[in-house]
Amino acid sequence: MDIREQLWRLRRDYGQRALDEREVPTDPFELLRAWLKEALEAGLLDPNAVALATVSPDGQPSVRAVLLRDINERGLVFFTNYESRKAHELRHNPRAAMLFLWTPLERQVRVEGTVERVSDEESDAYFRTRPRTYQLAAWASPQSEAIPDRAFLERRFREMEERFEGQEVPRPPFWGGFRLVPEKIEFWQGRRNRLHDRLLYIRQPDGSWRMQRLAP
Repeated sequence: MDIREQLWRLRRDYGQRALDEREVPTDPFELLRAWLKEALEAGLLDPNAVALATVSPDGQPSVRAVLLRDINERGLVFFTNYESRKAHELRHNPRAAMLFLWTPLERQVRVEGTVERVSDEESDAYFRTRPRTYQLAAWASPQSEAIPDRAFLERRFREMEERFEGQEVPRPPFWGGFRLVPEKIEFWQGRRNRLHDRLLYIRQPDGSWRMQRLAP
């Protein structure tokens, strides 16, 4: 059996849970926090991993996985090098999309909205919680740039170890957080026979949310 036939035959029916608009909160952040808490308590690997999609100035989409580090009514926060590809694209086009995929729970969440940088104070506070080696790596890695080999990266890391020996590692000025401010949040729950539940929350001009059910 070739790979194409294997892919054609690969399928699994869903049916663990349902998603009923009569039973969900009017605030999507409340539901997202509840789902994220379930993913954490289920012991899933990297439950805070999200696929982040951005668009280049010439219209080329790109996507990569990042780790969610904060969620509140203001938005969803992740951290990165401000000179990375994603950061350059967000400066040119401050709009993005996120996807949470929790396969064992038969769930996904899609988020779309605008992106802003978090304050230096927020970035500093999170940077201080990182292990020291992670802090040094932020200084050592010219993220998204071409480098000659692995040895280059390891040499840079050793240089940072020597540079900050015996002192606290400060946050690099080129490293910090972004906040995705949602305009749409869609919750997807797998159901039998591919008749999945999809509830879409849309932010209204007054800041409230309107919810609608989408066909799977």
